[in-house]
Formats: sequence, C-alpha cells, structure tokens
Amino acid sequence: MATYVERVIEECKKRNPGEVEFHQTVEEVLTSLAPVMDAHPEYEKAALLERLVEPERGITFRVVWEDDNGNVHVNKGYRYQFNSAIGPYKGGLRFAPNVYPGIIKFLGFEQIFKNSLTGLPIGGGKGGSDFDPNGKSDAEIMRFCQAFMTELYRHIGPDTDVPAGDLGVGAREIGYLFGQYKRIRDRFDGGVLTGKGIPYGGCLGRTEATGFGIVWYAEEMLKANGEDIKGKTVAISGFGNVSWGTAWKLQQLGAKLVTISGPDGYIYDPEGISTDEKVAYLLELRASGKNICAPYAEKFPEATFYPGKKPWGVFQDTGCKVDLFIPCAMQNDVHMEHAKQIVEGGCKFYCEGANMPTTNDALAYLMENMTAVGPAKAANAGGVACSCIEMGQNSGHTVFQHQDVYDQLHQIMINIYNACANAGEKYYGSKNCLVQGANIAGFEKVAEAMMAQGLV
Repeated sequence: MATYVERVIEECKKRNPGEVEFHQTVEEVLTSLAPVMDAHPEYEKAALLERLVEPERGITFRVVWEDDNGNVHVNKGYRYQFNSAIGPYKGGLRFAPNVYPGIIKFLGFEQIFKNSLTGLPIGGGKGGSDFDPNGKSDAEIMRFCQAFMTELYRHIGPDTDVPAGDLGVGAREIGYLFGQYKRIRDRFDGGVLTGKGIPYGGCLGRTEATGFGIVWYAEEMLKANGEDIKGKTVAISGFGNVSWGTAWKLQQLGAKLVTISGPDGYIYDPEGISTDEKVAYLLELRASGKNICAPYAEKFPEATFYPGKKPWGVFQDTGCKVDLFIPCAMQNDVHMEHAKQIVEGGCKFYCEGANMPTTNDALAYLMENMTAVGPAKAANAGGVACSCIEMGQNSGHTVFQHQDVYDQLHQIMINIYNACANAGEKYYGSKNCLVQGANIAGFEKVAEAMMAQGLV
C-alpha cells in the first residue's frame, strides 16, 4: 500500500502532466520528508502536502510588444505564487525561450524551502516569460519589460509579492520593470522589486551574492569534514553572474578554479581561473551576448577549450583530480553518466550552485558515493538572502555598505548549513545528509505556520 508521501507525489504528477522539472523537484523534496510525516500524523489529516505542492495562485498572461522594425510579437508571461505562510511571495523572474509552467512551478516550489532556510520572513514564488533577451536591442528589451509589467503590476507589492531577477533578468531588465511599475502606480515602492540599481534602492553586493553564498556554504561543508577549502581544486559550470561570484570568492579563499563552461563546451585552465584579470574576464564573456566560453582560451593560451563537452569529465579529459564540483549553469545539467565521471575522478565533495542542476538518479548516486553533497536550495540561497537585506534597507530608508552586506550574508549561510546538518542528523543519523536536511529544515517552519493558520 502506498504511503502518504507516495500518494501525494503520484497525484501531483497526474494533475500537472508533462511538467517534468516540477515532478522531479516534488519527488525529491517529498521523499526526504517521509520521516517527518511519520512523526507528525496530523499533517496528513490536514492534507498539508497536497496544499504545499499546489500554488496558492497561478497567473498566466500574454505580453504584446513591438520590435525595432515595427513587427509585433506575443509572448507568454507567468507568475506562480506558491506559498505565503511565513511572508510575502519572493522569487525571481526568468526570461528564456524554454520557460513554461513546469519550469516556473519547479522554481517556485524550490523557493518555498530556500526562502524558509534563510530564517527570514519570506514565502515562495517565481515567474517569467518565454521571451529570449539574447540578440535584442536595449529598446526592444525595454518595450518587452514595460509590456510585461503592465500585466504583472496588479499582482505584486512590497507586502504581497516581491519579484527579483533570475536567468535573463539582470539589472537592466529590473530597471525597466521598476520604471514601468512606478509609472503605473504613481508611487515609489522601493520594496516591490529587488536587484535594483544602487542609485534607486539597490543593495551593494547583490550581483556576487549567490556565488559568494555557494562558496561559504561549501566552506562549512568541508570544515565539518575536517577539510579546508584553501588549496582545493574546484571545477564549476557556467560563466554568468553566479559562476563569476563563485570564482571571485574561491579566489579570495585560496582555492584553485580550473573550469568554466558554456553551451559551446568547457574551458580547462591548469594554472587556475584565480587571478583578478581572469575572474573579471568572465564578466566580459557574459556581456558579449554571444553565450560562449571558447574566447577564454584565445585570451589565455594556457587554457584549453573542449568543444561540446561538460566539465564533469575533466578528470577523464585531462587527468586533473578535482576536490569540489559546483554546477552553476542550469537545471538537469548533471546526469547519471556525469555523476559516474565525477565519482570516478575521486572527488569527495559536490555543492549545487544552480537550481536543481542534478537529475534525481544522479543526485542519489553522488550522495551514495561522495563524502558530502550540498543541495541548491541551501547553497544558492545567498541571492534571495541578499534580496531580503535589500528589502530591509528599503523599508528602513538606509544604505548598507559592502562589508555590512557580506557580514550578514556570511552568517546567514553558516546558519543555513547548520540547519541542514542538524536536521539531517536528527532524521537521517548524519550531518552529511544535507539534501534531506535542507528539505526538512525548510519545511518545518512552513509547516508550523500553515498548521497555525488553518485551512487557507
């Protein structure tokens, strides 16, 4: 006979057909919660999990905009407001051609637990559009953002729903979105969007916050196992803001980063992407708009470009033994074949940087064969934590300096690691059960709030 958790997982798949990413994250999270459900039979009676996997509100709308040649285009826009039990919905907007409800739901569901783990009073939500900003002019992006916000503004607010940036939505897009919101509402709600520019209420350190947070989480994970991140060889994927922030903090802590990657392949730099010039060049690669990493090997000839390959096979390709892998690029980037390559290379630590970069079977394999695996909902919570710092800055009409932000963020990441480790030890018998521990620690606070608020 199926357990309560198994029944909810299957029912969720039936109600959301074809939404593979959403199915994957629901299965991963709810499976981890099985021992919590056993300890709290009242949760089943209150249908807590059924309520948790169903967004409180889902909004779909069309976005009509005109390109520079006068051609009219229509895209789809989304905002899924998943859970507000502990605070206003909070989560980014993603603009990418592969955006559809399954991706937005998976991101929104993950956001519930990630936001809860920060210890800050924010719920979970996510949104976006299938609009592709690559190759568009600034004027085209401005017109799209204005059309998008003309629909979205009705559903957001500082105490209701506070979007931020995500893939395809950076400071430029946030600026256009905020400007249109301000024009429509005729007021300066500084807390309605985070990731804003510094002159109009943005937070210093926000751009690098996710990458910094990932490395600080990984540092705690290694420390707990008697290791020091200084001197470690690290491989990451991606070369965008998250990868750049990760590279910068790894450099500061004395680790040696040897790979970055893009859709075109990956770079291996045996001397390390560990100088100011090399780390800064990642920003140039991203700003080029070409979405390729191959030019790195042209600028730094000591590096080698491996076309069409992923960095998970760097040991097989180069013989380089990696101590820590950090996938920073995209969801479902690491499959079972890649997990086996990582383990074959003798790596002991793996810390997810992107949202759900590892398929469920690959994640299970890594957890069985490595010393410790850090989950994305915990490790990459630095971005949303910094967004909350920005919200506090806006509400208090003050400005935090870089070091103020870094100090707060560092402590939040230490607290997140400890919460994951302690929950893993309590329910699974080991502080290295960080994946299960993150799900449980994030869930417990939300569950308590949901139970207290009744059937809403």
